Amino acid sequence: MLTKTAVTDDQVAAVLAPVGTVRDVEPLAGGLFATVLRVGLADGRDVVVKVTGADTTRLLRYEHGISGTEAAVYRLAHRAGLPVPAVLHVDASRQHVDGDVVVTEHLAGVLWNGADLDDGAARAVRRSLGAVMARLHRITGDRFGYPAPSAGLSRETWPEAFGAMVEAVLADADRWDVPLPHGRLRAAVRAGHEVLAAVTTPRLVHADLWPGNVLLDPADHRLTAFLDAERALWGDPVFELVGADQLGAGAVDPELLAGYRETGGELGLGDGTPGAGDPSAWTRLRLYRAYFACLLVVEVVPRAYTGDWVEGYAATARGNLERMLDELEAP
Repeated sequence: MLTKTAVTDDQVAAVLAPVGTVRDVEPLAGGLFATVLRVGLADGRDVVVKVTGADTTRLLRYEHGISGTEAAVYRLAHRAGLPVPAVLHVDASRQHVDGDVVVTEHLAGVLWNGADLDDGAARAVRRSLGAVMARLHRITGDRFGYPAPSAGLSRETWPEAFGAMVEAVLADADRWDVPLPHGRLRAAVRAGHEVLAAVTTPRLVHADLWPGNVLLDPADHRLTAFLDAERALWGDPVFELVGADQLGAGAVDPELLAGYRETGGELGLGDGTPGAGDPSAWTRLRLYRAYFACLLVVEVVPRAYTGDWVEGYAATARGNLERMLDELEAP
């Protein structure tokens, strides 16, 4: 089972010495494999300390080096005026803690998945999220794929990068003895080469904008920040829709698409109804959904998930994978 890194108060104090003097330390829930702490400083500030353990033996390939990715993305997004926590300190020295540390400002608010929203407020948040996505995707890079060198999944073109990403998750599946339809998935990627090649500019994609990573103002439920940028990549903006609806397989939320268009972006999916808009955009979305479903199916094993929800979760992800491949293979 993937075990979080134990961190003592003394270790926290040592890591935070360049930032300030520690007053109190409180664990935060939510991280699947990182240790996340809220730390009060003597000067009155609250900060978040996130420790990603040095042991990579139970990580999927794309997860290698994600601590550095998160810090880099926050900095890029912050410079672009996007609502993210400011990075205060990064420590990858392993001198004080057995892992990599990112320290950010602590932002007040309530997570979207913990907020009690009526239909109107929920629609407004989804539209705001679409607007944030469009602004994020204006940030461009010079290579495609996952940026961390240790992942080895950065390439010159999007078809090359996406193909490497697929091969990485298939290798992870073999490593953890998780059956996946290798041949069908590879064939779908080969068949989709032309539509993937139409993506020629690497754009910053958060890839994990589900409600658990979106912060709202508790008073009026406005979107105030997005968090946990560690799985970000350079690629196709359409990929963003998969991270925002990780078990989705059908229509795309029209409010999200409306917010995206209102902010000057266009994803090519029309009103979000399957078949609307550009067929090539839907082909790319199906490829990304198939890839993401593979990640969800495989990660269950190294993370040793437990609970009544696990069987249904894995079955839904596997069903989505089969559905996407069926749709991609349809004449």
